[in-house]
Amino acid sequence: MTRQLGPGPAGNGAARVVVVGAGFGGLAAVRALARAGMRVTLIDRNIYATFQPLLYQVATGGLTSSDVAYPARGASRRHGAVFRHGELAGIDRAARRITLADGAMLGYDYLILATGVAAAYHGVPGAAEHSLSLYTRRDAIALRDQIMADLDRISRTGLREDVAVTVIGGGATGVELAGTLADLRAVTLPALFPEIDPARVRITLVEHGPALLAPFHPALREYACRELTARGVDVQLGTAIAEITPGQVVLTDGTTLRSDITIWAAGVAAPDAVRDWVLPQADGGRVRTGPDLRVPGDDRIFAVGDIALIDGQPLPQLAQPALQMGRHAAAQVRRLEGGQPTVPFRYRDKGIMATVGYRSAVVQLPGRVRVRGTAAWLAWLALHLITMLGGRNRVSALVNLSWRYLTWRRTGGGIIGDRPPGQAESAHEAAGERLAGRR
Repeated sequence: MTRQLGPGPAGNGAARVVVVGAGFGGLAAVRALARAGMRVTLIDRNIYATFQPLLYQVATGGLTSSDVAYPARGASRRHGAVFRHGELAGIDRAARRITLADGAMLGYDYLILATGVAAAYHGVPGAAEHSLSLYTRRDAIALRDQIMADLDRISRTGLREDVAVTVIGGGATGVELAGTLADLRAVTLPALFPEIDPARVRITLVEHGPALLAPFHPALREYACRELTARGVDVQLGTAIAEITPGQVVLTDGTTLRSDITIWAAGVAAPDAVRDWVLPQADGGRVRTGPDLRVPGDDRIFAVGDIALIDGQPLPQLAQPALQMGRHAAAQVRRLEGGQPTVPFRYRDKGIMATVGYRSAVVQLPGRVRVRGTAAWLAWLALHLITMLGGRNRVSALVNLSWRYLTWRRTGGGIIGDRPPGQAESAHEAAGERLAGRR
């Protein structure tokens, strides 16, 4: 069954613009379009927008999941747009109409795709089944609960062997997660689980490339590697994964790493559902666009953010490119409505940053400005708190992170959650049986 949805708020004949995806790019487009008086409808599969840069803090108990989630309806209403909860299933380009997964249909004059991406497993057998990813709020909650459940199980059962955590991928997500896990091992573990020897918790970071944090200057890459090593992380560079099985990671040279918790942070790709949109696709299934962000062959469909790949202009899959692309797509809609030609997108590099752990981060700004250590960590923390959606989220995150870093030597500073009784423990439910079997 299908049903026709309304076109959004009335606007005296203004163009109907549908934005799919409430991430950085989608919300940036909504803000710009609303200011221009367009009739804007925002669609997302979730009823909230996620602040992805801080998901690793949720996964390690520093923030609650609500700290990084902002109601999508509230964000839409603030800018005079309408929010529709749903997932894009198909695009009828001739009729200028989209179909949602529940069968609902919605017409558009312009369509902006900003759906984001999912974990890319690069064809590694067992990766999807036997590892945890960290790209959504649900991923972060599952990982946090798995870590706490395994530590609690070790505490109760008196496990005598080491416990191994493997993080695959040496980009910002992998580095930030590995560094925070090392801090938890050194500081939080003695406070929450004094009966567990921190030396028995092994953390390994595996990266296929020759260095961590590839987009950064070599000096900052080397600093990050030294910091992780000093915190007790086993960093393995130039290491490829052949297979992931329950309880171990198999490398291409035949070596096996025992791994009770395996976390996949080795890149992203477009979700499989993108194939159903019947749009030109590039590497990783991402939607191919021209210089002005329009999809080739259709002058009314734009793609922005991680889901888009501009011909001849690959961009880092970070928040800044997504924000700038969202604003640019909105500007092109305004130009087209005004009878003007579109202009190519030009990315303005405002710098990149990543944390390595408590009071350690790397910041790289235009003009060869490079900062590391505590100053970089404070800058990283301040920027991310400022750019979060919603005043309540900013205040809550500030309080929770302050509590973590000021008190965790006494209290552990961790936020934990419980699964409802009888709920499955994700891909690592079998880890408990393996741990118990080694008593």
